Amino acid sequence: MFTGLIEELGEIVALAPHGDAARLTVRGPLATSDATHGDSISVMGVCLTVVEQGADWFTADVMGQTLAMSTIGSWTAGAAVNLERAAAVGDRLGGHIVQGHIDGTTTVLEVREAGQWRVVRFSLDAAHAPLVVDKGSIAVDGVSLTVSAVGDDWFEVSLIPETLSATTLGSLVVGDAANLETDILARHIARLAHFWAGAHDREGIS
Repeated sequence: MFTGLIEELGEIVALAPHGDAARLTVRGPLATSDATHGDSISVMGVCLTVVEQGADWFTADVMGQTLAMSTIGSWTAGAAVNLERAAAVGDRLGGHIVQGHIDGTTTVLEVREAGQWRVVRFSLDAAHAPLVVDKGSIAVDGVSLTVSAVGDDWFEVSLIPETLSATTLGSLVVGDAANLETDILARHIARLAHFWAGAHDREGIS
């Protein structure tokens, strides 16, 4: 589990095909400072498992499904990535509960300057639209954010200077893709509502 508070900007060292998957190597001195084999590290919002490591780098295997659902397949050596180590029991939960199990990707539709803030509008597909609410929590590329506005097929976030400088979100431009994770609480409620509605339909309850 993660909090969506990015600890450092890492760097892609290599992304190599590995059968129907890939092997990713990332440089991140802080993320690897206390990492051991099998630890979880969030890379741009994707929870990955450390399989090899060095003094300032780690390697993780990325399965085919993750490649298909995320932006990982487009990453290139030298690119900056958001890194966060798994939360420890007793840590302050400064962001929100982020699993690192992304729902898919989203696309930047608009970027607006608003004084020292920056407002970014993202696309929102029909499957995930019911899970996103105004003032609710959402994770974009692993960053815990608050939804500042939402429509049927889009949502917006307002980024403060700290977020712009400390994460990759400051470099987003129209057309860029990003990893999206909706709030786990909303996903559970939607699932329960689905089965509740199905049960009532079968019983003929209106």
